[in-house]
Amino acid sequence: MFIPVSPENIFKVGLGFWGSKVLLSAIELGLFTRLAQPPLSEAALREQLGLHSRSTHDFLDALVALGFLQRENGLYCNSPDADQYLDKNKPTYLGGIFEMANARLYDFWNSLTEALRTGQPQNESKHGGELFEVLYSDPKRLKGFLQAMTGLSRESGKAIAQKFPWARYEHFIDIGAAQGGVPVQLALAHPHLRGGGYDLPQVGPIFQEYVVSHGLADRIQFHPGNFMQDPLPEAQVLLMGHILHDWDLAQKKQLLSKAYAALPQGGALIVHEAIIDDERRKNAFGLLMSLNMLIETPGGFDFTGADCMGWMKEVGFKEAYVEPLSGPDSMVVGVK
Repeated sequence: MFIPVSPENIFKVGLGFWGSKVLLSAIELGLFTRLAQPPLSEAALREQLGLHSRSTHDFLDALVALGFLQRENGLYCNSPDADQYLDKNKPTYLGGIFEMANARLYDFWNSLTEALRTGQPQNESKHGGELFEVLYSDPKRLKGFLQAMTGLSRESGKAIAQKFPWARYEHFIDIGAAQGGVPVQLALAHPHLRGGGYDLPQVGPIFQEYVVSHGLADRIQFHPGNFMQDPLPEAQVLLMGHILHDWDLAQKKQLLSKAYAALPQGGALIVHEAIIDDERRKNAFGLLMSLNMLIETPGGFDFTGADCMGWMKEVGFKEAYVEPLSGPDSMVVGVK
C-alpha cells in the first residue's frame, strides 16, 4: 500500500519556535489585553504597543494566520480563544505560564542538547543557584511563578471539581498549592467544602491575596510548611498538582508515603499532571513536560498513569484509577 510522504510536519515542528515566539512576544506586549477593547487598526496598534513600521504588518497577520487574531475591514480583534484566555483582565487568564516561558524557559531550552548529553539541569542551577531557592528569593519573581502555576492548573482544577466525588468529602488540602488556583476552583464549585493550601511560608501572602479576591477567606486557609521536610497536614482529600514530576523516583515515593500517612481510612490523594499515556505514544505535551523537568530539575520526570498507580499501591493505597481532565492533563486518584 502506497503511503504518501510529506515534509509538512518536519517543517511545522522544526521551525515551531517561530510561531511560539510570535505568541510569547504578543503576550509580553499586552496585545491581547489591548484588543479586549474595540477592534483596532494596524496604525493604532503600532502606536500603542510601540512597534516599528517594518514589523507590525507581518506580526499582526502572522497572529491572524496562527489563529490568535481576527481581521475584518482592516481592524484587528482577538480570536475567541485569545479573548477568553489571554486578556490579563479576565479571571480566566492563562498567560502567566507563557510569561514565565518567555522570560525563563525559552532560553533554557536552547541548551536541551547539552541536557540530553549530561542529564543535568540547564536553568539557574548552572550558575550555582537552585530552582526553587532562586524563584522564591525574589518577591516579584515568586509572584510571577505562582501566577504561572495558576495558569497551568486552573482548567484542571475546574475539571477536578466536576469529576471527583466531592459529595463524599468535606475537607481538602492542596500540597504545593502555589497561588491557590485549584483550591479556589474547588471551593467555588462546592459550597460545602472547606480547604487549604500547603506551601512554603513566603507563599502565604500571595495565596491569601488570591483567595480573598475570590471571597473565599472564610473557607480556604494557608498552611505553611515544607513538604519535603515536614509531615503533610491531615485532610480527607490531599491534592498534588504538577508537584510529583519535580522529583526523582525515591522522592516521589516519599511524598506518596507522606500523603498516605496523613489521610484517614477512605481518604483520597489526587495527583494531577500532564500524565503520559501508558504506551507513551500520544500525549506529546506530557513527554515534552518531562523533558522540561530535565531542563529544570536534578532528577524530576513525568510519568504514566500506570506508573503512578503502581507507586500508590506500593505505599499502601488500596485502589487507584486514572481520570482525564482538561487538555493533556489527567488525575490519578488513590484511595486509602
